[in-house]
Amino acid sequence: MPPSRLLAELAAEFFGTMMILLIGAGVVASVVLFSTGTPGEVVNGGVTNINFAWGFGVTFGILVAGKISGAHLNPAVTLALAVFRSFPWSKVLPYSLAQIAGAFAGAALVFVNYREAFQKFDPALEKTAGIFATFPAFPAAPMAGLFDQVLGTAILLFLVFAVIDEHNNPSPAYFTPLLVGLIVVAIGMSFGPMHGYAINPARDFGPRLFTVLAGFRNNGLTDGTGVFWVPIAGPLLGGLLGAAAYDFGIRRFLR
Repeated sequence: MPPSRLLAELAAEFFGTMMILLIGAGVVASVVLFSTGTPGEVVNGGVTNINFAWGFGVTFGILVAGKISGAHLNPAVTLALAVFRSFPWSKVLPYSLAQIAGAFAGAALVFVNYREAFQKFDPALEKTAGIFATFPAFPAAPMAGLFDQVLGTAILLFLVFAVIDEHNNPSPAYFTPLLVGLIVVAIGMSFGPMHGYAINPARDFGPRLFTVLAGFRNNGLTDGTGVFWVPIAGPLLGGLLGAAAYDFGIRRFLR
């Protein structure tokens, strides 16, 4: 493959993943930073807006990258496609790095846009890293968060493989981005609270790296909590399990 083609694919993965973070982290910032802390208060749609915005972000990211790279936008997807759909192994690491870089850039732009709000709401940057990265609802039970990430990503890959399977009932190409976005919305509504439903190592690790460099104290990477590995290991494992479940449980009966 000419280097220019691979570069185009990496650029598509970068910008597609960046779009996910611009929309997703952007809405979390709007909800969190403009909250007054009043019990029961719902700001800018609250969790409903958050779930839909992450889904919209995925939809728009796929629209950006789909024609060029296939719009993986997620190392768990890239890995599953390499294992089960003959995606070239030589491109797994470059794609994953491009996705992480795009997520980092998206988080950075959201922070710059909301800088004044951060300075007012959390001037010491000690409680708002969760706008960008995910954290467990029960820190003392990391295995619960890990299971949540495995399950959520397994559902994601199972359903994505169903949507794109040419042997099943493949949706029209123009409809696929919306369906995948709705899958993300559904997972967020069903499994969001336990660990923030990263279901994507790049979506979590890229922004988490940004929080470290930006000086956030509760970043989950250098703060001693060590929670960063869960939304990396869980989605990678869950993606493989979900893809395998689809292929061996559904696809083999369709040929």
